[in-house]
Amino acid sequence: MSDGTPADLFFDAAIGLLQRVRDEEAEAIAAAGALLADTVAAGGRLFAFGAGHSSLAAQDVVYRAGGLALMNLLAVPGVVGVDVTPATLGSALERVDGLAGAVLDTSPVRPGDALVIISLSGRNALPVEMALGARARGLKVIGVTSVAYAAETSSRHASGTFLKDHCDIVLDSKIAVGDAELTLDTIPAPFAPASTVVTTALLQAVMATTAAALADRGIEPPLLRSGNVDGGHEWNGRVMAQYGDRIFYRR
Repeated sequence: MSDGTPADLFFDAAIGLLQRVRDEEAEAIAAAGALLADTVAAGGRLFAFGAGHSSLAAQDVVYRAGGLALMNLLAVPGVVGVDVTPATLGSALERVDGLAGAVLDTSPVRPGDALVIISLSGRNALPVEMALGARARGLKVIGVTSVAYAAETSSRHASGTFLKDHCDIVLDSKIAVGDAELTLDTIPAPFAPASTVVTTALLQAVMATTAAALADRGIEPPLLRSGNVDGGHEWNGRVMAQYGDRIFYRR
C-alpha cells in the first residue's frame, strides 16, 4: 500500500471505480434506464433482488426518498441480510438449487415486469436461476455484477454459467475478485470492500436515468419524497394511491 492514510486510499480506490463505471458503463446505464422507463410506461412493475450484502443495493432503491415508488423488493427469506442467524445460512441458501423458482412462483411478478438482480460474483445458483426463471416468465432482467468473476472463478450453477449470461442488460461494477481494495504488510488479508458503494451508485444512476426518460416522454415519474420534509407524507400518499396496484411493499 502506497503513501496516504488507509481512509485516503480507500476513498481514492472507490472514486477510481466510480469514474470507471461512469465512463465505461454509460451506454449500459442508459439502456437500463430506458428499459425501466419502457416498463413503467407500459404498465409493468419493477422489482429488485440481491442476496447477502448485494441486497443492500437492492434495498436502497425500494421505498426511497428521491427514488421510484414502483421499485419493489423481491425478497428471499434468509438471504436478504445478516439478520438471519447464523449469518452463514444466507451464504448457504444462495447455493440451493430450486429456491429461485419457488420464490418466483409465489411472488407477484408477471410477464412485462422488470427485475434487477444484483450479485457481485454472479456465480451462485440463486442469482443464475433467478435470472433464468424471470426471463422464462416473461420478465426483462437487468444484472448488476462484476464480470471479472466469470473469467477468474467457476460457476456454482449446474449449467456452468453466470448471472451475466442470462440478462437483457448487464451492468459491470468493475469490482476485483475478492472485493477488497487495500493491502497492508501488517495485515494478512486484503481489506476495505467497495462493492456496496459502487453498486449503489450504479443503481441510483439507473434510477435517475429512468426518471428523466419518463419525463422526456411526458410521463411524470412516480417519485417519493422524504417524509422528513413538510408535505412529504401527503405527496407520497398521492403517489401510492395512484400506483397502488404496482406497489407491493405496503401490503
